[in-house]
Amino acid sequence: SFINFLKLLWHYGLNPLRMSMWVEDILDKFMRIYRYQMHDYAFSSNERLLHALGGNDFTRLLNQTIDEAMQKAGFSQKFINEVVCPAMRVNYAGLPSRVVGFLGFLAGAVSLAGVQSGLWSVKGGNKLVCSGLIYSSKAEVIPATVVITKLFSAGDPVKLYQVTYNTSSGLTGDTYDIVLIAAPLGHRMANINFQNFDPPIPEFPNPYHQTVTTLVHGRLNASFFGYQDPQAFHLGAIFTTNNPKLFFNSLGMVSPVGDIGVAGKLPLQSAIWKVFSKEVLTKEQLNLLFSSYDSVKVKPWLAYPEYSAPEKFPPIVLHEHLYYLNGLERAASAMEMSAIAARNAALLAFHRWHGHSASVDQEDLHEKLKTEL
Repeated sequence: SFINFLKLLWHYGLNPLRMSMWVEDILDKFMRIYRYQMHDYAFSSNERLLHALGGNDFTRLLNQTIDEAMQKAGFSQKFINEVVCPAMRVNYAGLPSRVVGFLGFLAGAVSLAGVQSGLWSVKGGNKLVCSGLIYSSKAEVIPATVVITKLFSAGDPVKLYQVTYNTSSGLTGDTYDIVLIAAPLGHRMANINFQNFDPPIPEFPNPYHQTVTTLVHGRLNASFFGYQDPQAFHLGAIFTTNNPKLFFNSLGMVSPVGDIGVAGKLPLQSAIWKVFSKEVLTKEQLNLLFSSYDSVKVKPWLAYPEYSAPEKFPPIVLHEHLYYLNGLERAASAMEMSAIAARNAALLAFHRWHGHSASVDQEDLHEKLKTEL
């Protein structure tokens, strides 16, 4: 580790150390949201939420790429190309020069946080975060696909939402006072038909980026990565820079929590490898990456928004008591962001229903809460 540290200094100077401090400062400010939500504060727009976390320092970055933001912060282009770009490619399949705004600023920070030490994994899989949140909320989950959300009047001024959903036994539905939508309202995404709304509920045009995840049980081809002696190859993860000749974004060994593979023995035994790419890998490409394999599982999925300029957050409040969570995903896409957006929308719906205006869109919360304590 000491030799690696000296190599980092030789190649990038103090950029790695400064990056850790820079990312930590961004995330420290972003973590304020948990304190605000613990005190039941909510925000009626994603812009107001971000401004409450980092003030003008955050909002002025709305039109900057992560590349521009880091250059202004004094990071070298070499460091951005060789360290930041691979982190962006593995986490958001993007380039620092294309990912814009605070959207790029936070997404970039999340990417960089994801390649540093001190990360946690969930034993049993990250899916347990989702099931755990559902369990703790004590929600009744109806396994169905929502197809229609219809506004109708139950006597002035009372308005209700008729939600129609498709279950295994056919179409059914119910009426609700408040509806929260936790699915992207883009083309070919949620496909919810909104009826009787004036003005109509828009379909947000922001496309989502397709990432192809390929899980391979096999042996990595060390020679493809420049190692003639397979026993000298001991890498558990490979990130890539922006090279048009490359057909994959990243490659990493998948290990159960608490059962990390032993360095130096990775290529000598079959392991499960996860490959991220923009397109489905061909058999020829798989044969380049792996000397042998016995099983392959491919999953193309719309993983996160396409981050590009000009950007604008969708509204949280679509109608009087109709709320949209996924707009915050345009800042950074992660399960944690979805949970933050969900809690904000739940608090906002509660306060607006009961007329608690003092708990919505408050400025200087950071100083206010420090003073109260």
